[in-house]
Amino acid sequence: MNSEKVKEALLAQCRTYVHQRLQRIQNTISDIQESLTSETKSTAGDKHETGRAMLQLEREKAGKQLAEAQKIQEVLAKINISSANNIRLGSLVITPQAKYFISISAGQLIVDDQLYFAIAANSPIGKLLLGKRNGDTFYFNQKSVIIEKVC
Repeated sequence: MNSEKVKEALLAQCRTYVHQRLQRIQNTISDIQESLTSETKSTAGDKHETGRAMLQLEREKAGKQLAEAQKIQEVLAKINISSANNIRLGSLVITPQAKYFISISAGQLIVDDQLYFAIAANSPIGKLLLGKRNGDTFYFNQKSVIIEKVC
């Protein structure tokens, strides 16, 4: 599979990852909202108020997670997978140690039985890679790593 097809497949997997994350968060928010509206005042008033307060905190936490996932979705929308000489958002970087897709922090992805790491441009290794070219070297975990190919 050529590098453009690999990047298309990796980008599709990243989109699926974010979509599933958004769905989980939205389901959590719905469940919390349902719990808040269905909870009736019990005779143990303090216990009821504490339960509502806990649900409110959970809803705020889920709201923050939702906003974070939406920001990640915006980053995905900006990715341009066309080839470039310099490493940038959307680049595929091949080193002797690993293959990186500069996109979002989605972890390990597999395309055509090959392992790739989807990393964010603002991650520690992403920051080291941005702007580099074929043949450049960078240092990660006190080891020198050469960039074999940028797609």
